[in-house]
Amino acid sequence: MELRIGTRGSQLALWQANTVAERLVVAGASYRIVVIKTTGDTLQERPLSEVGGKRLFVKEIEDALLRNEIDLAVHSSKDMPAVLPDGLSIAGVLPREDPHDAVVLARTGLKLNSTKRLVEHLGETPAIGTGSVRRVAQLLNVFPRATFANVRGNVDTRLRKLDAGEHQALVLAAAGLRRLGFASRISMTLPTDICVPAPGQGIVAVEVRSDDRRTAEVVQRISDATALAALDAERSVVETLGGGCQTPIGALATPTDDSTLELIGTVVSLDGRRVLRASARASRSEARELGMRIGHELIAKGASEILAEVHTR
Repeated sequence: MELRIGTRGSQLALWQANTVAERLVVAGASYRIVVIKTTGDTLQERPLSEVGGKRLFVKEIEDALLRNEIDLAVHSSKDMPAVLPDGLSIAGVLPREDPHDAVVLARTGLKLNSTKRLVEHLGETPAIGTGSVRRVAQLLNVFPRATFANVRGNVDTRLRKLDAGEHQALVLAAAGLRRLGFASRISMTLPTDICVPAPGQGIVAVEVRSDDRRTAEVVQRISDATALAALDAERSVVETLGGGCQTPIGALATPTDDSTLELIGTVVSLDGRRVLRASARASRSEARELGMRIGHELIAKGASEILAEVHTR
């Protein structure tokens, strides 16, 4: 059984696709990688919030999947819309990598172990490279006078720009840095009291056609149950809030034992002044309901008003 695997052509996307492929071989399948260029790849100079959000990194791949040009699509799950197109579903996920956001400083090798030391090092008016609305909104709480610059492209490209002096620091997903061999560049991982990660951050998802049971069954053999439950909970928060990929919503579900998830969710105003948080715990079998509960609690605290302001920008 040969499976056609659709993916973007970036370093990280190819790492993800090849890792899925290796596991599929162990599960008894052969594969062929099909690289698909997405709109998100062609619009490198503009902030994602201005051109349609991270959905632009998956649309063409999902379209190819629906046209039966590929058998499965491999995505960074944080790029996927909260509601999938009709006819598509997530069949499985890889084990989760570190879900947190990471700070990379221009001075290679410097390690910081507290927010206080980070602030002392960067000062009151740092120039920080990140194109994420969610990260900017949360970091404004710590650095209210910081300037933030959109930075996109492959991880090594971003690091070169940092080392060339374009920024004092980058804030990236720790997972991507670790997967591509740049873990040594991480100066500090940001705790959730500073920056709650994007829903699905650190999880590689495999998307299939809903009616393709044969492919789904193969993918399910390589899927990680714990990561899948966490993803269900986090995506449910976003769906309940009616948010998208480029909104200031954070969610992280952490397994606390063999059967339980602890979920934290946040919605932050774009200026960082209003921070809404909620947390709860439930069994993994109730992951989706747990996400809905957190979403409704955030709505009761005023999340809809914040998100409405974001959508009018």
